[in-house]
Amino acid sequence: MKFILGKKICMTQVFSPTGEVVPVTKVQAGPCQITQIKIGGNKQQSAVQLGFNEVKAFRLKKPQAGHLKDLRPVRVLHDFSVDKIGDWQRGDDVTVSTFDVGDVVEVIGISKGKGFAGVVKRHHFAGGPASHGHKDNLRAPGSIGAGGVQRVFKGMRMAGRMGGQQVTVKNLEIVQVNPSENEILVKGALPGGRNATVIIIGPGELKVEKKNSVETPVTETLVTETPTAEEIKVEENTENKDN
Repeated sequence: MKFILGKKICMTQVFSPTGEVVPVTKVQAGPCQITQIKIGGNKQQSAVQLGFNEVKAFRLKKPQAGHLKDLRPVRVLHDFSVDKIGDWQRGDDVTVSTFDVGDVVEVIGISKGKGFAGVVKRHHFAGGPASHGHKDNLRAPGSIGAGGVQRVFKGMRMAGRMGGQQVTVKNLEIVQVNPSENEILVKGALPGGRNATVIIIGPGELKVEKKNSVETPVTETLVTETPTAEEIKVEENTENKDN
């Protein structure tokens, strides 16, 4: 399984090789660094933690700064369960190059919050009739339970807060991958508004870029040339002439 964290940018459209217009969502995915590797034991699942959305160091709290010591400060952390820990190390990067055009993925995000909504908008109720004596109950919910039970059943569809929940959209196709700009174009619509964090998961092997090793600085040594015997004699003769 391969995965990455991203930020929803906007919706646009591209042309397929056959000339068909394809609606896509542009996602800025990665680069995400591996902030922690959790090796499962005692019936626990192994996991890999990715960090995304780099911020300035002073915006982190002390526990976060300690957890991300010697790493880039990031705002978003998320764990991904894996069956097997590969040759990964803390500090390695996951980029968009791990995905290919044509991959079928699922995207997880938080839907837009719409506030308090009625049953017509929230649950798509048809509403009451608009004529024959009906005046103030066009969008009313109607009866909420039977008379003999004397209570409202759990899970009854009623008015309430709408949106702001985790939504998973499956069977989405990756149309384009731009490694130079860290962008992925996913066919269709994704949950959430602009700049919302999304999780992209797909089948396949996760490609990881190893952490760059710190190069040791090269010190330059000054080489002084020793004067020859002839140069010493010439200098002595010029000094005697001057005197």
